[in-house]
Amino acid sequence: MKEKLDITGILSHLPLFQALSVEQIAELTQGTREIRLAKGEMLFRKGDPTKGFFVVIYGQIKLALPSAQGAEKVVEILGPQQSFGEAVMFMDKPYPVHAEALADMLLLHISKQTVEDLLERDTTFARRMLAGMSRRLHSLITDVESYSLRSSTQRVIGHLLQNCPPECEKDEPVEIELPTSKQVIASRLNLTPETLSRIFHELSSSGIISVHGKKITVHCAQRLRAFDL
Repeated sequence: MKEKLDITGILSHLPLFQALSVEQIAELTQGTREIRLAKGEMLFRKGDPTKGFFVVIYGQIKLALPSAQGAEKVVEILGPQQSFGEAVMFMDKPYPVHAEALADMLLLHISKQTVEDLLERDTTFARRMLAGMSRRLHSLITDVESYSLRSSTQRVIGHLLQNCPPECEKDEPVEIELPTSKQVIASRLNLTPETLSRIFHELSSSGIISVHGKKITVHCAQRLRAFDL
């Protein structure tokens, strides 16, 4: 028998809702439902109507722009405690991207009506929502800056360093596992899969990393950080 999810407890510990009162969390819980997705399952497609926004509890989800040729541009990869769909919900427009689970995952869907009711009565909640959307906007601006001003190699290095654990700073070998397929990562970094493979090969040939499928050993974070400067 599947254990009942403690939605109230989960919501109260999410950064977006930590400032809310017990009563507000209880109201939010009433308008929240859980969604479980298997790897490869679609949450929504481009053009679907918005009825709320989502919070990732565990797993990863990919937001991507599809093309008529069947390719896609990965816009964002989201993991635990990250939310998405807020801005589109407030604009009352259909989703401009599609969302696909990159692993088995659990999300919470918070209804638009519940959010609107809380916004009308609580300025704290409004500020938290605005802060969340501002962080998302800042992230997108940083992405555009990265694509425009940084080389392909610098983008890949930045992605690897972001996935390094804290001990990576000690310049001792550490192993990291890519959060998703190399094809998805290449699209996220605005690269072709071939370019990503070439850069991995260059870094491996230089003795800075070793690549074994999705597992990558970073032999020296300092050398990795200084490469291609």
